[in-house]
Amino acid sequence: MLEWPTILEAIGLAQTGDRTTGRQALLACWEQTDPTEHALRCVLAHYLADMEDSVDDEVAWDTTALAEYAHLRGDDLAGVGIPAASGLAPSLHLNLGDGFLRQGRTAEAAKQLRAGLGAVAALGDDGYGQMIRDGLDRLASRIDSAESSAGR
Repeated sequence: MLEWPTILEAIGLAQTGDRTTGRQALLACWEQTDPTEHALRCVLAHYLADMEDSVDDEVAWDTTALAEYAHLRGDDLAGVGIPAASGLAPSLHLNLGDGFLRQGRTAEAAKQLRAGLGAVAALGDDGYGQMIRDGLDRLASRIDSAESSAGR
């Protein structure tokens, strides 16, 4: 049975900068999950998205992460240091919105931005929370620019 320490080790490999090894480790974990292990699958998909070279593949993993997230409650992510599952929602929406925008799907990006902004109350008043808030602000600016360019 796959457990959080194995996933954290794979995430660590992914964050070292060796995308190939990191992706292989994350995919190996993914293959060991059961479709009902939503917390594990949400976190893995979230990190796998960052390992993709193609924006389409990245968006597919981000979509999967958000779909798995829909099944999470309370402290389901405590194993990865997220005390309340709601604290991951803004990041998931930010990442999917960014991917949609890079695909030219501005309306879908704006929808994810609104969802992310609606979930920011779950973020702490710390560096991570500020990083996600700043990311949402940048996404909002990029969406505004894309909408302005489309209106020309």
